Amino acid sequence: MTVLRRLPRWAWIGGGILAFIAGMVNAAGYMGFRHQSITNLTGSTSLLGIAVGTGDGGEAWHWLLSISAFVIGALLSGLIVQQHTLKLGRRYGVALVLESLLLFAAVPLLDAGSSYGLDLAAMAAGLQNGMASTYSGMVFRTTHVSGMFTDLGIYIGQRLRGLEVDTLRIRVCLLVVVTFTLGSAVGAMLFQVLGERTLLIPAVLTGLCGVGYGVYRQYTLIRGIDADAA
Repeated sequence: MTVLRRLPRWAWIGGGILAFIAGMVNAAGYMGFRHQSITNLTGSTSLLGIAVGTGDGGEAWHWLLSISAFVIGALLSGLIVQQHTLKLGRRYGVALVLESLLLFAAVPLLDAGSSYGLDLAAMAAGLQNGMASTYSGMVFRTTHVSGMFTDLGIYIGQRLRGLEVDTLRIRVCLLVVVTFTLGSAVGAMLFQVLGERTLLIPAVLTGLCGVGYGVYRQYTLIRGIDADAA
């Protein structure tokens, strides 16, 4: 029988918004002066290996810093959130506000053509990616979609074999893929007008998410609502 579980409303909304934000950030990175992916490390790791293999020390150092910044962001998430299960009440608001500050700090550096701005943006992406790890054993990531497309392919293959598939997993994959793509489209349109300052938009949105989360958490505490079921 298909496993029927309920993802809290706040997780659906927050997950969609964060994937949308990540799409914007990544689009700005690709369209910027380095044409660099910010929210995932697959391409960066390959380019690090290429730089090492070709003996390009400057490029190797750049990609090493970028990868390290992403990992440091995830490390900060672990220190702040201190939980591997998606659950209201953890310090997501603090993590979101810090992500917002990192994106704001990246803008003047990017506007000046400094790669250190990309490192700060990568740190913000690592922080976001480390925030929402799992829900009922289901991986919930918002800054990259390779795993989501892989999962969709697996689930479709299982259905074609006549096997039951957890529909919640399919809906989460579709949520992240669609909102990430929409975010990328909006980021590309904004970049044509704002250039490197496009990151100001996700910075503001992330900050609003952090503040909104804090308000919602206080509301559920005051009203005695079971937030994890809300």
